[in-house]
Amino acid sequence: MSDLAIGITSFPALLLLIFLRVPIGLAMFLAGLVGLILVTGDTTIPFARLKSETFTTFSSYSLSIIPMFLLMGHFATLGGMSQALFKAAEGFLGHRKGGVAMAAIGACAGFGAICGSSLATAATMSRVALPELRRSGYAGGFATATLAAGGTLGILIPPSIVLVIYAILTEQNIAKLFLAAFIPGILAALGYVLVISLYVRLYPGNAGTRPRAAWRARLRGVWDVWPVLIVFALVVGGIYAGWFTPTEGAAVGALGTGAIAWANGGLSWDSLGESFMVTARSTAMIFFIVLGAAFYNGFLALTQVPQEIALWVVDQGLSPLLVLTLILIFYLLLGCLMDSLSMILLTIPIFWPVMQGLDFGFVSLIDLQSARLSDLVQSGAQIAPDVLAQAQAALAQGIELTRAQMNDIGLRGATEGALSRINTEQVAIWFGILVLIVVEVGLITPPVGMNLFIINTMDRTTPMAETYRAVLFFVASDLVRVVLLVLFPVITLALIPW
Repeated sequence: MSDLAIGITSFPALLLLIFLRVPIGLAMFLAGLVGLILVTGDTTIPFARLKSETFTTFSSYSLSIIPMFLLMGHFATLGGMSQALFKAAEGFLGHRKGGVAMAAIGACAGFGAICGSSLATAATMSRVALPELRRSGYAGGFATATLAAGGTLGILIPPSIVLVIYAILTEQNIAKLFLAAFIPGILAALGYVLVISLYVRLYPGNAGTRPRAAWRARLRGVWDVWPVLIVFALVVGGIYAGWFTPTEGAAVGALGTGAIAWANGGLSWDSLGESFMVTARSTAMIFFIVLGAAFYNGFLALTQVPQEIALWVVDQGLSPLLVLTLILIFYLLLGCLMDSLSMILLTIPIFWPVMQGLDFGFVSLIDLQSARLSDLVQSGAQIAPDVLAQAQAALAQGIELTRAQMNDIGLRGATEGALSRINTEQVAIWFGILVLIVVEVGLITPPVGMNLFIINTMDRTTPMAETYRAVLFFVASDLVRVVLLVLFPVITLALIPW
């Protein structure tokens, strides 16, 4: 059997291990280890690779962002920030039909801005909002579906642990990915609010209302959420302003939320130790999956499977949008069976080379030259008027500037190489946000939506079938958003400076 055949055969073997309920990290590690033994015909090389792969994987400075964001989310819970967010949103929306559910979505979005985990957001907000939803007369399935969908905002609204892993796998800028996720995250929250508004009109008996809150109570609620706003502005704003790197920003956020939790009386020496232990356990679980994926992906690289798949797809001459659509459909189906982190680690090393080989043509050389020339003019660069006029006329007619013209103008960073780097980066960021969204859909897609199970453990009285029926409305909203982002990449890329 050839190396390529061994690599391809490893996929059904890996899926079989997963279906047998072998932990995903261990399943990928075993598939990679056995595959390497078969390819090399020796056990020395695979076990030597285990030593080097472990060091290489965990020496990545970027991975330190994960425990920091996990710790920040735990401190935020101890500091009462989840309750404050929900109460503030409920004060303005609770008296409307479906308003308490909308408030829960708003609180999930706010908590997601200081917690990079979807499961943590769903679990935390369900403890806060689920009793209030049931007390306000909301049907069990509608209440649990709302919180399961709202929990997905934890990985979409930056910061996001899944985006950090994606950035490491594709060697992209974490800050740019966070910025690109901002508008889609807002659209997600607005889409869920729209779904709630539609649902309560179709099924008015499934939702109740609360008495209108006095303005004094509303303003008090707004005042109570100032710690969340400060932490979000400090972490995300500081990263974009260049004050610190994303890893340093995560550390600053953890320190800030810890200080707020201590000031609010939620953090003691005992709870501090428990916070470290919870963070350590979650980090260990994530890191083991990362190690298993790194070992398995190293085996795939040795067998040339990703490269051969990429070449095969390009040789078929398929439309780039068709290939992208098929990949996203695959993610939607896989999301019914696997958790988000495992999907990203398993599939990105295979699909990203395919995406790199496709030409989406986001930026042309003429567009790049025009943008760089405009920057030069605005900066007050000294350019001969006749040379400038000739260059502007050529670009207006759709003619690329020659090397001599670029030298005369002093134009830099507008070469074919620069164009290729920009297009590759834009595709990587756009694709990353799309993958994040469809992975997010998998978290609430029956039959194995992780968020659905998390919420179900909080409300044993609600049959899972009722949650399944109600959550389909939110899944439909997600699918519409995916279509919009596929057709209009500018929504994702608009905020990023190129």
